[in-house]
Amino acid sequence: MDREQEEIQFLGFFSIMKESCNLIIRWKNIFSQIFFFLIIPLCCVYLSHIEISQILFTKIMQNENMLDAAPQGTEFRTTISKMLASEWTIFVLFKIVYFMFFIVLALLSTAAVVYTIACIYTAKEISFRNVMNVVPKVWKRLILTFFMNFVVVFSYNILGIAVLILGVVVFGSVEILVTIFVVVFLVVYSCGFLYITIIWHIAGVVSVLEDSYGMKALRKSQNLIKGKMGIVSAVFLVLGISFFGVEQLFKFLVVSSDDQQLWSRISIGIISLILLSISMLFGLIGQTITYFVCKSYHHENIDKSMLADHLGGYLGEYVPLKSKDVQMERYEP
Repeated sequence: MDREQEEIQFLGFFSIMKESCNLIIRWKNIFSQIFFFLIIPLCCVYLSHIEISQILFTKIMQNENMLDAAPQGTEFRTTISKMLASEWTIFVLFKIVYFMFFIVLALLSTAAVVYTIACIYTAKEISFRNVMNVVPKVWKRLILTFFMNFVVVFSYNILGIAVLILGVVVFGSVEILVTIFVVVFLVVYSCGFLYITIIWHIAGVVSVLEDSYGMKALRKSQNLIKGKMGIVSAVFLVLGISFFGVEQLFKFLVVSSDDQQLWSRISIGIISLILLSISMLFGLIGQTITYFVCKSYHHENIDKSMLADHLGGYLGEYVPLKSKDVQMERYEP
């Protein structure tokens, strides 16, 4: 982050990835602590959830099959029904607890990485202890932004389901038209979902570094990525694909594999955990650098002294800076 602010806007995909590597190498001590104390536990929770969910769901499916085969009105059928009700309750409660733990750890990791990079950018003294003192305060702002994004995603999915049902009903009499409609729908839906995901990730950075959070942060993020959608999409697609690839590797070789020996599954699980954690760290650093790239592209020159004061405020009594102080000057191109 030693570049002049006006030069940051010209960073491309490979430059952003290179900058991410440079930051990790130059500041390996602080990022190592974040990696081991926040990101690895986050990814451990994620992978453990996949394994446990598979075990619970497999047991439920086995009992569902037994219930279908059990004669009506028998005591055995009643017993299986009660077991299924209990298992479904456990499964749902497990999902809720997992979701809460995952969101908390994900937001804490986001706050830690964004705050750390901002301190590096402003040449502000940084330590893991300071980061951990700041993270709980920043987390409150991030959770509000997450909640608003959750509302947006939920509404988007409801709208998508309604459009899909309507399209199938309208074109249902012609098979080829239904096929074309479904393919087009999936492409458009995926692009829209990627767009919302990008907005959410940049909004997370905005929530930490500016006085905007919640819906205001989402709108600010939407404005920032204008003109940079190509590079921003490439960054998030590659990082997302790497995350998805490691997840599928874990599912195929650890969760779904019955042929692997125990030591082999444990080894692959550990490798998957490390790879997923690295991918997560790169993703968090990449989204923060992308934020600075977008700010520079829109000629919003960041006042480092103001930003440093803003970051320092987290360590004392927090008073958010106003947009006119944080937003920095806007230059005419």
